[in-house]
Amino acid sequence: MTVRSQQGSIRRRLFIQLAAIAALLSILLFLVVRGLAGSAAEATQDGILAASATSIADALRAEGGSVTLDLPYSALSMLGSVNQDRVFYSVVAEGETLTGYSDLPEPRPLPTLSSNTFQTFDYRGEEVRMVSVTRSVSTGVEPVNVLISVAQTREGLAAVTQRITTFATAAGVGFFLVATALSLWAAQTALAPVNAMASAVTRRGPADLRPLTTEAPTELQPVVEALNSFIARLRASLQRSEDLIVEAAHRVRTPLATVRAKAEVTHRKLQKPEHRQTMREMIRAIDESSRSAGQLLDHAMVTFRSDHLEPENLELSEILRETISRLEPTAELKDVGIECNYPAAPVPFRGDWLLLQSAMVNILDNAIKYSPEDSSVHVELTNGESIRISVTDQGRGFGETDLNSLKSRFTRGSNVSDIVGSGLGLTIADDVARAHGGYLEITSNQKGQGACVSLVFSPQ
Repeated sequence: MTVRSQQGSIRRRLFIQLAAIAALLSILLFLVVRGLAGSAAEATQDGILAASATSIADALRAEGGSVTLDLPYSALSMLGSVNQDRVFYSVVAEGETLTGYSDLPEPRPLPTLSSNTFQTFDYRGEEVRMVSVTRSVSTGVEPVNVLISVAQTREGLAAVTQRITTFATAAGVGFFLVATALSLWAAQTALAPVNAMASAVTRRGPADLRPLTTEAPTELQPVVEALNSFIARLRASLQRSEDLIVEAAHRVRTPLATVRAKAEVTHRKLQKPEHRQTMREMIRAIDESSRSAGQLLDHAMVTFRSDHLEPENLELSEILRETISRLEPTAELKDVGIECNYPAAPVPFRGDWLLLQSAMVNILDNAIKYSPEDSSVHVELTNGESIRISVTDQGRGFGETDLNSLKSRFTRGSNVSDIVGSGLGLTIADDVARAHGGYLEITSNQKGQGACVSLVFSPQ
């Protein structure tokens, strides 16, 4: 039975979902790192600008009723030491530029004594960041309000932002790769109980119908319970099938045997040749029906037991002796002798007694059935590189029939159509051999006319 996937692999779906979450988190990490670091860099620049403007403001003083300024070198050098940006400044007292760039725009809104004003705008073709502070300088007559503005280009900040972006990108990619690897590991780990449960079922033999006891997560408990319920139903169904086969074999064979016995009695009482001929044809039809029905049921039994093989320690010589003992009366009725050759030592084997005996009965029964009167059937059991049970007769052989086709159901040799048979004997023997890891070998008698059929198994 082939199970077709309708929804795809759970592992793949889980991995894709986790990887997608990792990608979203990586993007979020990139944006957060870039935003925080960019804000920190801009705040640093603003702090340096404010410190520069404050340093200039602290250098203001009044002389002779006017405001004077000795521009401190450190006020501008602290900006130049950070990067190669250009610096612009202006000091305006009561609308008059004391020093600096007179075209530097006036800030909007104007700063107060308690707060500074920051602005970003284009100046002389470049984007600048400007801080403005105000101070009140007492000249002895009246206080003078002085506006100090310091501006700096943003190339350095752009370079810092680029470095931060590169770092944030690398961090995001690294996080995504690590998170993806962890997602794959998490998907495999999450599905490990499913694989363990599948392995526990796969390792079982065909006859192992015990409930599944593998530990499973809570989410898989319904699956385990459903599987155990199915196993219980299957076990009950197989038991009913086996009982039905046994009962059917009994109920089919017994009436046919009774009908045949009655037909034999009637045949002896009839006087007219045409009536006796009709009765012989009826007896033959009964024999064919009885044999076909019996072997069909035997084949069903062999198929069932092969699928649920329960091997036990056996001794093949003992099984073979019992088989020969069962068929000796049939051989004596045809004046067919059975010659046996057993090894001196026991031949141990692990298998199913009933199946092995069924295979031997079918092979030996065929040999007796197709052997002419006053002939012999040779049975040999050998234990060497392989275990071989060979049955050789002196019958008709197989004619021109393909030997491999004789293992198929209802296939018989082309030269035995006048003998009652069902074409299932060798099929049953072949099924039994394969169930025990062996094979059925069909050849012609190497020492004369007839056939040789062998069960071949690996030594144990």
